[in-house]
Amino acid sequence: MELVDLNKPGEKKKLISAAILGLAAIVVLWWVFFGFGGSTTTVRPPQPSASPSRATQTTARPNGPAVSQEVQDASTWAEVRWESPSYSASDAKRNIFSYYEPPVQPKSAPPTPVPSPSPPPPILVASVNPANVYARTSDFNLDVAGDKFTPAVRIFVDGRELPTTYKSPQEVSATIPASFIANPGTRTVSVRTPDNTLFSNEASITVAAPPTPNFTYMGIISTQSRIADTALVQDRNNKNMLSVYKGDVIGGRFRVTSIADKELVLVDTTLKIKHTLAMTEPDKTPGALGRPTPRVDSEDDEP
Repeated sequence: MELVDLNKPGEKKKLISAAILGLAAIVVLWWVFFGFGGSTTTVRPPQPSASPSRATQTTARPNGPAVSQEVQDASTWAEVRWESPSYSASDAKRNIFSYYEPPVQPKSAPPTPVPSPSPPPPILVASVNPANVYARTSDFNLDVAGDKFTPAVRIFVDGRELPTTYKSPQEVSATIPASFIANPGTRTVSVRTPDNTLFSNEASITVAAPPTPNFTYMGIISTQSRIADTALVQDRNNKNMLSVYKGDVIGGRFRVTSIADKELVLVDTTLKIKHTLAMTEPDKTPGALGRPTPRVDSEDDEP
């Protein structure tokens, strides 16, 4: 270790400064731990406040020394009120977009008024005869039975007035034109006066579709005189071929009234309804039904 050279200028000053600093440090440490013998200040914690003081009251007796009585402060006996601390929990996390919706209160439906029964019509229609007819038939007579009919009442079919015959207070009649029953369906019948002062309930007539011939017109065997033409028809039920002449009845109710190259005319013998059967195009397949019908130029009409 290199020794300090006091002959150098400045080395002596450094040595003196270091000695002064060391001495000052020793003095400070001594003062902190031991002090210099002066009075010390001790810091004491605050003492709890004493209970309320009691006042002393001196009472003088007439024939004796005064007696001091200790009077307590009334506040020391005051009622103690204790309140438990309220507990408040933190709000639960919730979705800010979810909110309470009150249930929809059902709206009470307004009471349905009970319709008052309509008064009965002044005229009664009990029945009509006939109640069922076939479409496309001819004119027919309709009898209406009931009560309280007068000579002024008329029969109305689907709202159309018909000439009416008054027979009695219980019966009237009218003729129904064929145009009223041209198509199947239901027709309403009522009896009333033209000014509607007297009216009745409604009855109905059922118009059904007429039966049709279940045959197919296949061809014709024609003669020169066209008097004894023969029609070839096929029964659709059993596929049998029939040769029929004008005036023949086929199917038990259809009479042949006309035989032509393009159509065959039949008339219902019961309902008097005309039916027209168009000739069916011949089948191109080989066979008896596929061959064209031969046309006879001349034929001996005598047996």
